[in-house]
Amino acid sequence: MTASRRIAVVTGSRADYGLLRGILTRLKKMDDVSLSIIACGMHLVPRFGETWRAIETDGFSIAAKVDLQLSDDRAETVARGTGIGVSGFAEVLPKLAPDILVVLGDRYEALAAAVAATLLNIPIAHIHGGEITAGAFDDAIRHAITKMACLHFVAAEPYRQRVIQMGEQPDFVFNVGAPGLDLAETAGTLTRAELLAKLGIGGPESFLLVTLHPTTAQPEADAANVTALLGALADIEDRSIIFTGVNADPGYRAIDDAIRMFVAARPNRAHLFASLGSERYWAALRLADAVVGNSSSGILEAPAVGVPTINIGDRQKGRLRAASIIDCPADSAAILGSLRHIFEGRFQPDPAQVPPYGRGGASEAIASTLRKIDPKRAFPKHFHDLAASSSPPGTTG
Repeated sequence: MTASRRIAVVTGSRADYGLLRGILTRLKKMDDVSLSIIACGMHLVPRFGETWRAIETDGFSIAAKVDLQLSDDRAETVARGTGIGVSGFAEVLPKLAPDILVVLGDRYEALAAAVAATLLNIPIAHIHGGEITAGAFDDAIRHAITKMACLHFVAAEPYRQRVIQMGEQPDFVFNVGAPGLDLAETAGTLTRAELLAKLGIGGPESFLLVTLHPTTAQPEADAANVTALLGALADIEDRSIIFTGVNADPGYRAIDDAIRMFVAARPNRAHLFASLGSERYWAALRLADAVVGNSSSGILEAPAVGVPTINIGDRQKGRLRAASIIDCPADSAAILGSLRHIFEGRFQPDPAQVPPYGRGGASEAIASTLRKIDPKRAFPKHFHDLAASSSPPGTTG
């Protein structure tokens, strides 16, 4: 059968690739879809593990690579890299000529792709719009992409309403849940011992899964966050500590250096992986005693498998919360106290409570919609006005 729908998907890091993997798997299997994967950003940087290789290991072909030339962690480098990315996508996209370009989330790589696609009149489908993360500059990027996209796949009903509030057509805003939850489909039923053996870890079987990223809207908070986190973890001697690598936001190097020094001083129980890969990460998430740090994974995916989260600082401020999440300030004593509550069984959220982002199925819903929807119905866009208030602005009653 001749492919009738050309879909290009952008991935800039191990993190968004993990969320996209279920969607990519389904699109690849569709006879009437021609899938093109564009790898960019952190995927191409040796310091972050050149994770584009994992995409090919999973059996996908990479149609194009866009190098943002991220040589360091300065804000100027990221800003310049975004511009380089726009130029790179402007060169790649006309060759692929997709009917729809798919971008996920709120990072500058996705923004670069969306800007180029907008100027090339390519319809954009955006995943994870409508969310708020007040501790990062991601909000501005996320909402900007929303205004460039014509198809929207959101993770919860309040986010759907927020996207509609931004003037997007309700018929093209789909509440599908969080696609990252579908990683459970490909994660094997490894035991802790089997997982640690695969990772080459010979310390205690019980472990914490730790990820700390820069707080880009409040860069002055990064030092306090990493100091408090590592100060608390230094007192945990009966568990292994698995760190996953920091992302390539401005200011990442100081966090990364501090974690590397911590791990080097504790080789028998602390371990850093630039990338675990989707399968091993999900297994680690499911088997951990707790997820610790400020990654969105602790907010979205950990609650779905009943693993408690200790969320540090304001990076994820504004996102919907499950009862299994403990919010902590950048304070070692508070973090350590929360960990002790979990270890001693004093923190036991109701397992029957449905997490705000669902329990899976988003990947199938997104892939099916991308396959069958006519983008010409949604593109060019038209602003959707909400019903006018009965009172004019600035008045009451």
